Amino acid sequence: MWLFGYGSLMWRPGFDFAERRRATLHGRQRALCVRTVHHRGTAARPGLVMGLKSGGSCAGIAYRVAPEDSEAVAAYLRERELDHYPVYREAAVAIELDDGRTVTATTFLPRDGHPDFLPGLSVEEQCAIVRQAGGVSGSNADYVRSAARALRGLGIDEPGLFAVEARLTGTADRIDNPNDEGRRRG
Repeated sequence: MWLFGYGSLMWRPGFDFAERRRATLHGRQRALCVRTVHHRGTAARPGLVMGLKSGGSCAGIAYRVAPEDSEAVAAYLRERELDHYPVYREAAVAIELDDGRTVTATTFLPRDGHPDFLPGLSVEEQCAIVRQAGGVSGSNADYVRSAARALRGLGIDEPGLFAVEARLTGTADRIDNPNDEGRRRG
């Protein structure tokens, strides 16, 4: 079983895997476009997490899970990705691995038309939401910084996310990043 991670699964998969490779999904692009009221937001102050909207391509991480681990990993991911995010649906997608192979992988796509799928937000709208949100897994600003750090570490250019990260300055940075680690001034 192959899995395609494009958000927090890239830096925090939470499961054992037999192989990990860079991969590209064509026809979809990563964006802060899924409203969260659990992990990085609340009902009163929703946040935003990654989703895949139509167009472009998305570089991410593919994980091959050993057959004997497939059921447990699938159950873990359904709880992590679907139980708190009804906006997502499990989907089989064709991805291109960095060694040239094309494989079918499971990933989680937002449902078109779902009220928590917000693919048209501007950078300013994303920043306004992210600045004020936090949930059971921490602040939304920290999620954005973690994602940006992970993408840079993988050599993946993600201008939209980096633009949001660059605008996250002020009080929230001091709270979320007490040692100013990774903080961009400006």
